Amino acid sequence: TTLLYTIKFELYRMTTPADYPLKLDYCGVCSLPPEYCENGPMFDKCKEWMEENLPEHYAKIFLDKTQEELDAMSLSNGKKKQTRGGKAMKNIAKKQEVEKQVIVGRSMRARKKYVTLVRGLKTCDMNMKKCSKKFGQKFACGSSITGDDEITVQGDVIDEMMDFICEELGIDDDLVIDGGDIKD
Repeated sequence: TTLLYTIKFELYRMTTPADYPLKLDYCGVCSLPPEYCENGPMFDKCKEWMEENLPEHYAKIFLDKTQEELDAMSLSNGKKKQTRGGKAMKNIAKKQEVEKQVIVGRSMRARKKYVTLVRGLKTCDMNMKKCSKKFGQKFACGSSITGDDEITVQGDVIDEMMDFICEELGIDDDLVIDGGDIKD
């Protein structure tokens, strides 16, 4: 089989002579070979540049195709090219006005053990991760973010937590509410 491939290669080489070094043309807009401009990021600009500077490539690539094929190649056929940030950037809605309120309560973990739950810090524009770290350092215990707007601190530290939130985090006393026992 290798002999067969060798013979085919030799025949191909004899039928298509090449002069070295090869002279290749590149697009002045996207710096790709003209055959690949349709896959590049700026196809319409490449097309205009190629029509002016490389008319032989332009004729070979674009003039043989029908209008439907050209429209399919073009990015400007009614579809917009996705910009940096993606589709998620379109879905950002304005923040709705929510009542600012921080609820501090406790929940039973196991028999006589409790955890303190802090809810509503996001309504006061607080960084949940930083608050959780400050709680763990202040009370020398484990602290974690357990929900979208909830931090769980190990131990029953409701009173100290309310004072800490008011003094250290700068949240008004009227906004911090004792939630008592919270059932999940």
